[in-house]
Amino acid sequence: MAGGRVEQAVRESYGRLVAILSARGRDIGAAEDALADAILAALEQWPDRGIPDRPEAWLLAVARRRSIDRARRATTDEALSRSLALLTDIAGEIDLAAPNFPDERLKLLFVCAHPAVDPVIHAALMLQSVLGLNAARIAAAFVVSPDAMGRRLTRATIKIRDAGIGFELPDRRELAGRLHPVLDAIYAAYGHGWDSPTDDSQQHDLAAEAIWLGRTLVELMPQEPEALGLLALMLHLEARSPARRGTDGAYVPLSEQDPSLWSHARLAEAEATLARAGALGRPGRYQLEAAIQSAHAGRRLTGEPDRSTIAGLYDRLHRTSPRLGVAVGRAAAMAEAHGVEAGLRCLAELDSGRVEAYQPFWAVRADLLARANARGGAIEAYDRAIALATDAAVRSYLTERRARLLS
Repeated sequence: MAGGRVEQAVRESYGRLVAILSARGRDIGAAEDALADAILAALEQWPDRGIPDRPEAWLLAVARRRSIDRARRATTDEALSRSLALLTDIAGEIDLAAPNFPDERLKLLFVCAHPAVDPVIHAALMLQSVLGLNAARIAAAFVVSPDAMGRRLTRATIKIRDAGIGFELPDRRELAGRLHPVLDAIYAAYGHGWDSPTDDSQQHDLAAEAIWLGRTLVELMPQEPEALGLLALMLHLEARSPARRGTDGAYVPLSEQDPSLWSHARLAEAEATLARAGALGRPGRYQLEAAIQSAHAGRRLTGEPDRSTIAGLYDRLHRTSPRLGVAVGRAAAMAEAHGVEAGLRCLAELDSGRVEAYQPFWAVRADLLARANARGGAIEAYDRAIALATDAAVRSYLTERRARLLS
């Protein structure tokens, strides 16, 4: 039971605690190490001593002490000075008896997007430091090896520490320059939660946290259309959550979902948010992605999605943001609007090295080949998609589709 409470406390407060410790100690890596020490101490002590009334406050207090102990063991006066500053700052600013701690996560997101840090690692660093994802999960999101991602993250945290980057929100004139990696990190976090199995509460909490961060970002930058576009996109996707699984937990693809199960309140908020973004007259990636989801949502009114509009939006999105996921989505949309061969041609344009371990590519390829009556190729693609699927429900769905080809 204690282990479960530790997990729950960490899940609910990891990003907040790292952000608080980092903001005072100016060292993300040291903050993460101190919090890891506190988690280990909780696992050792809570079973015998009982779970504290406020686990988050307990973790922060222990992490604070471990941060100071680590720095005091260092040999430099500078490290000792940082430790004493950390003690003074947290003791003076954080009331451990208060019902809620200040939330520093948005500030830390912009710190991770500082121009002194390699732009390639911005979004991944945010996922690790602010949202608590490990290197393996982040590597999967960015289609790189876990070892390579781990090395990049370590270099980035050292860079932030050694460069003395300030842990404050940048001037409003600088916010726009750091915005896009912040948007990317929030969306990647939402994607982790949205794609998770229904019984993975930690991942679903991550999706809710991403939406909260999206709302907070819109409050900070209400005239930034891409912040509004991202929030609209996440709300559109979240609106469909009740329809994405059957009553038995089976995976239900978008084309087979019952629109009556979609949340009309969330859809209405998504449409209103997207309209606010569009009125600002500066279209971008997240607005286009939200517009694609809006076109899909039109099926609840017409009975059929606007395939031509969806394909056109994907084509435009691919020209401005030619990411792998967009390219695969474009292929599926082209197949729906212009025929299976059009979709297969789009897939054939992709570099084989990029798609080798990308599960959505193989799932779409399998479906299109099956519809083209290319049974052998379809079975091979299904085998690849099934092997790469991490969600048991998706794996079962693909296995059933494969079996139909053999019947």
